Amino acid sequence: MRKPEFVYVTYIETTAETLWHALTDRDFIQKYWMDCILTSDWKVGSRMTMERYGELKNECVILESDPPRRMSYSWHSVFDAEMKTEKPSRVTYVLEPQGNIVKLTVTHENFADDSKTLPSISFGWPMVLSNLKSILETGHPLPLEAPVIAATEQAHARG
Repeated sequence: MRKPEFVYVTYIETTAETLWHALTDRDFIQKYWMDCILTSDWKVGSRMTMERYGELKNECVILESDPPRRMSYSWHSVFDAEMKTEKPSRVTYVLEPQGNIVKLTVTHENFADDSKTLPSISFGWPMVLSNLKSILETGHPLPLEAPVIAATEQAHARG
């Protein structure tokens, strides 16, 4: 039986180098990831943490880094007691230049069949990646209000 996974593909008018920077620069990430702060040196084996408003959300480890083509990291949500007991999942970014655009494929996989993390990330990734695309192409984030996002995330997490 195949394990559940989440795959998101988008095409962004940018260069692979600019997109790689957007995926790895702490200040840039905060602009499109709804005020989340990701901290890492992005080297294989290094730790990466995700915090939002001072609360630790995820603890990750960089598994693969091939700038500006591919990156993978483990993903372990620690903000929810049930998610914290799950084994880490895996996120992979694949950047494929295609003329003046870059095809970005994000695969989030290795979930348990009864994972609580999978529904949560299935809600979050489309917002994050749409916001990333908007900022890179227009210079402006989407009008996603943090309190609305937080309330929606909480309601979604409760099921």
